[in-house]
Amino acid sequence: MINDRSIQEFVRESEEALGPRFAEFEETALFNQAKVLNAFKEERVGTHHFTTSTGYGYADLGRETLERVFARALGAEAALVRQQIVSGTHAINLCFSGVLRPGDELIFATGLPYDTLRTVLGLSGAAPGNLQEYGVTVKVVPLLSGGMIDQEGLRAALTPRTKMVAFQRSCGYAARPSFTNKQLAPVFAMLRQLPEPPVLFVDNCYGEFVEREEPLAVGADLIAGSLIKNPGGGWVPSGGYIAGRADLIEQVASRLYAPGLGGEVGPSLINLRLFFQGLFAAPHRVFEMLKTAALFAHVFTRLGYNVHPAAEAERTDVIQRIDLDTPERLLAVCASLQQSSPVDSYLRPEPAPMPGYQTKIIMAAGTFINGSTSELTADGPFKPPYSLFVQGCLSYLHAKLSLIYILERLKGDVESRKLAD
Repeated sequence: MINDRSIQEFVRESEEALGPRFAEFEETALFNQAKVLNAFKEERVGTHHFTTSTGYGYADLGRETLERVFARALGAEAALVRQQIVSGTHAINLCFSGVLRPGDELIFATGLPYDTLRTVLGLSGAAPGNLQEYGVTVKVVPLLSGGMIDQEGLRAALTPRTKMVAFQRSCGYAARPSFTNKQLAPVFAMLRQLPEPPVLFVDNCYGEFVEREEPLAVGADLIAGSLIKNPGGGWVPSGGYIAGRADLIEQVASRLYAPGLGGEVGPSLINLRLFFQGLFAAPHRVFEMLKTAALFAHVFTRLGYNVHPAAEAERTDVIQRIDLDTPERLLAVCASLQQSSPVDSYLRPEPAPMPGYQTKIIMAAGTFINGSTSELTADGPFKPPYSLFVQGCLSYLHAKLSLIYILERLKGDVESRKLAD
């Protein structure tokens, strides 16, 4: 139940202030919804595509159609959309290991990537099968002091062995801005002027359908992400996608399965209706995620907290960072969010070690699909400034309720606030 009318009014005031921004989100969502709808129509999607397959998965008509729909919606020559991919990190690793060969060089142009990718790259730990173990050189070009890509530093880092340049679109846990397509485009253009341009790869997690275009439209060769994030629309129980140039997709498929088999195999053990329906719902779901992120940002800014991005800022992903400053407050907000979840509401989040991460992580995630960040979740490293990263939602109304419950728990902060407005 909602107990405090003053808190409801406080949230309503933020909603009213964000009216023009919400309208902009809706315009982009409408554009992307039309794009996805046209992809369904062009590929003549029918109920006969909502099937399963077994064994090798040969001649899986539903899977093949789904991949063509994804390719159209994302502006790609081809796509690999598979239930056998378990996470965004898995999809990204497939791109690296499918395209790169011993002796090749990979450059990360957006600074140090997030923790799980550092393990994949061999930048931390010594996990079996990391890229450097297979003879791939990995370089990281630090960002400029303002958080922007260092084009001169990137140009200087290139060598004849540079086979791929990678970009992480979203900020992850880093204290930097996420990169819009407009910011990535001139870097892509510079690299494409080289006599032998490297493969331009973008980790697209959390960014799908936030803007009107995907990175492929501004010069990327390959993008990848998870289906339990934006493009799954909250429906898909597992899976990942890779989209881009057809020749690169073939190489990645050969790594996922086996050379010579490629994308011809891979059974759809889960009914494909969920995957079609999730993609169709994705633009609207992202619209509600963006409203949620902006509302959290506006409310916590008024309470005097540092947030990034700002409520009215241009957005390229669905992640909202809120610096809560103390461990006690981070624990309290995570506990409140967990208690307002539809699943596992009776559990209490605690910071704990997570595979691939260097710091204890706290997560609030009472989700229908385990770990789904297309549902309302929040997490962060348990260290100063005790930042909480909020993402996703199946319903803006649920997110709004959760925010009200958080403010009731932080009532002392609300009552003693110095409003910034």
